[in-house]
Amino acid sequence: MSTRQAIAVLLCASVVAFGSIALRERAGRRLSITPAQVSLPADGRPHLVPMAAKIGARSVPLDALRASDPSVDFRGGALQIAPAVMPRVEEIYVRTGRAHVARFTLQLRATDADSFGDGTPDYLRLHTASDRHAFRAWFTWLAEMQAAKRPSEVPNEIKDCAALLRYAYRESLREHDGRWLAAQGVNASSPGVSVEQWHYPATPLGDGLFRVKEGSFREVDRDAFAQFADARSLMMLNTHLVARDIRAAQPGDILFYRQLEQGSQYHSMIVCGDAADWVVYHTGPIGKEPGEIRRVRLRDMLQHPDARWRPLATNANFLGVYRWNILREEG
Repeated sequence: MSTRQAIAVLLCASVVAFGSIALRERAGRRLSITPAQVSLPADGRPHLVPMAAKIGARSVPLDALRASDPSVDFRGGALQIAPAVMPRVEEIYVRTGRAHVARFTLQLRATDADSFGDGTPDYLRLHTASDRHAFRAWFTWLAEMQAAKRPSEVPNEIKDCAALLRYAYRESLREHDGRWLAAQGVNASSPGVSVEQWHYPATPLGDGLFRVKEGSFREVDRDAFAQFADARSLMMLNTHLVARDIRAAQPGDILFYRQLEQGSQYHSMIVCGDAADWVVYHTGPIGKEPGEIRRVRLRDMLQHPDARWRPLATNANFLGVYRWNILREEG
């Protein structure tokens, strides 16, 4: 081998060695995330997941990371997953301010959890105080809005007390954007902030909003929910008894009655007002007339000329104060 060839071989070997060192250095500067797979139930709850990030051997504070999905965030030293009710699998890309990139797999799996065994899946329950407050605000506002309208302006579907409950409940869980407000013909100021956890009908149950069959929830039991439910089903399967003392009532709760001598055995009234001192209800048909929606002070109901309608524990026709199952709070 000539001297020139020997020098060429040495130079080539040096380049290969230098390249290998450079590759190892670049690999040592890569962003890595652990765990690489995160699996959580899509139960409507916000989730915190401990996570670690490194560039080579150097730890990276999670607050410095940004994710490709806005429902994923890094705060307080943990991965934060926003409430979700729809199952999905997604590759989440994460980067630092220096453009180091890593990824992990997020799986939100279907769940049939029913913490209270009342037939309502956990993913429908409103898990935050802000969402529960938003629901109550919209539910009572919608009921009072109907009471303020002329009969010709009330939606055609509202023909009795159960229909008023179904309407106000369903519309409270919508996304109240400009399109919704315009469709409702809303002129008065609305409550503003909507429920964030989920918007009807974007849930695994789709249009099925009201439970109509007894039993605890099962993922395969989709036909237990429907768009329609009568007053009895609303009381027995979609709400729970709080007390027979109206002093326990909060805005958005419901007073149920049972009048056996009337054509409709069950009747309902929505508790409204900041101090829970009003009720809104639909009378149902009165003789040949379609009936009307009324807004009445609760204290006047206590003095109702017909004792059957007084919301008192001593009145056997008064069944008590009920609350929607989605408002149940875990201890």
